[in-house]
Amino acid sequence: MTKWHELQPADETFFETAPHVYRYPIDLPVPAERVWESLTSDRSVAAWGLGVQSLTWTSPRPFGVGTTREVVLPLHSITVREEYFRWDEGKGYSFYVRAANRPVLRRMAENYELEPTATGCLFTWTFAVEATPKTSMLLRLGGPVNQLAFGQMARSSKTYFAKHPLHD
Repeated sequence: MTKWHELQPADETFFETAPHVYRYPIDLPVPAERVWESLTSDRSVAAWGLGVQSLTWTSPRPFGVGTTREVVLPLHSITVREEYFRWDEGKGYSFYVRAANRPVLRRMAENYELEPTATGCLFTWTFAVEATPKTSMLLRLGGPVNQLAFGQMARSSKTYFAKHPLHD
């Protein structure tokens, strides 16, 4: 049986106060509605690239504040349980990680924003994290590598939507 390690909750202020905040604005060649459709699909960001191995929505549709899902990350088979604290239908959402199967983080949250543009939409992904005392040095020293690795999902979204401009 999996042992779950509870993380501290986060809210919108964490995206400004976290020890490590990564922001990735990406211009996408598709309307915001298309990106939203993908974000809320059964595969969601797992369809976009290497950043997410798989995910399972653990709340019934329609989704909103309080929605939960379980996500498997390819790095060291880390699995996290997420809970949404902001749901702005068609425009974006925010969640924090409630629990993880490895004790590496104290707090983690993500924010997704969609803004229509003349050529598609601006997708901004923000990732905020606070490590445990045992892993904080690794996170700090790995800053440039983390910036590149965490940004892979944002970059892969551009490739994904160029190849899949229509429904998932």
